Amino acid sequence: MESIKNKVAIVGMGCTKFGENWEQGLNDLIVDAAYEAYEDAGIEPKDVQAAWFGTYLSGYTGQIMAKALGLNYIPITRVENMCATASDAFRNACYGVACGSCDIALVVGAEKLKDFGTSGLPDSELCMGTWMGAQQRTFRSETFTAPGHYALMATRYFDKYGIDPDEGKRMLGTIAVKNHYNGSLHPKAHFQKPVKLESVLKAPIIAWPLGLFDCCGVSDGAAAAVICRADMAKSFRSDPVYVKSLQISVGPQEGFRSQKYDWDHVEETYRAGLAAYKEAGISDPRKEISMAEVHDCFTITEMMIYEDLGFSPRGHAKEDVAAETFSLKGDVPVNPDGGLKCFGHPIGASGLRMLYEVYYQLREKAGPRQVKNPSLGLTHNLGGTPGSGTVSVIIAGN
Repeated sequence: MESIKNKVAIVGMGCTKFGENWEQGLNDLIVDAAYEAYEDAGIEPKDVQAAWFGTYLSGYTGQIMAKALGLNYIPITRVENMCATASDAFRNACYGVACGSCDIALVVGAEKLKDFGTSGLPDSELCMGTWMGAQQRTFRSETFTAPGHYALMATRYFDKYGIDPDEGKRMLGTIAVKNHYNGSLHPKAHFQKPVKLESVLKAPIIAWPLGLFDCCGVSDGAAAAVICRADMAKSFRSDPVYVKSLQISVGPQEGFRSQKYDWDHVEETYRAGLAAYKEAGISDPRKEISMAEVHDCFTITEMMIYEDLGFSPRGHAKEDVAAETFSLKGDVPVNPDGGLKCFGHPIGASGLRMLYEVYYQLREKAGPRQVKNPSLGLTHNLGGTPGSGTVSVIIAGN
């Protein structure tokens, strides 16, 4: 089986401001992200030979993207894969370029969630009127909530590793403080104010131990990438970013079906990480990964990711959090743009928004968020809940 490593390059990217974008429609978001990517790559719309469009709920065919951008009569594929939607759209586009079906491709991920008026992320089955059938297929309870499931993960982790609950909550709060500080440095983040640990600990509880600041927000947003064959990249720019690995891992919902699930790790993240490291030729991710953008839908999720991706030994993320290992100046900066915690989670856009930060970091254009001497960046998306995940891991390098 061949590797994608160094066969495809990113030569342009764009990203809208994420937030409550009431003044913009879906088309506006798509146009803004795509045209920033066009300008960055130095191309025109007519240069795009094929396109991939990632969205969870904001439109059901590639025509949405064709209409917004005037991409007439070229192949456009609409991709949906839960929270990994944008990353999987990028993955499919890269394979399209690598196999020779096109030389230049455009990928856009976009979502307009605030117009739904729901609390939290809307469920696709609920929005399409098939919720009861989905319950029967997935063994979800009628009181299923994402914060509730991840709170169970937190309390299980505290118990297994002998962490005092109050101490554990403070550990999670430290992650929120880190991400809010990073987000305060990014002009396109939804939330741009640092927070104090005391405020995080005193915030209203959503599902104990997760308080308001432990949970990511709901936002509108879009991001885009222009990719090409690696051997063409230097004709577009002097500093392209090269794809090193593209991996997806989808589990069989063991967490819903079996009492054997331990609730203290996400197997799909672990396996996607192993596959990505193998494809990219990485043997020690803690030393070789320069920075990572991970799926911090909740602070406990980010903490679990530290261990599942091999940045921290099992049961020892607490020590690394205390040592500021994952801060901007730490050994492995995680979510240098503020993550989902500060950008929110427009589902179809998040994966490309993460890649946007990696792209700027690797080219040393990230301003006050710039990490030191970057060579490899990683993105991670987790769709679903503990025990039932759809996970993407992408690695890119210069």
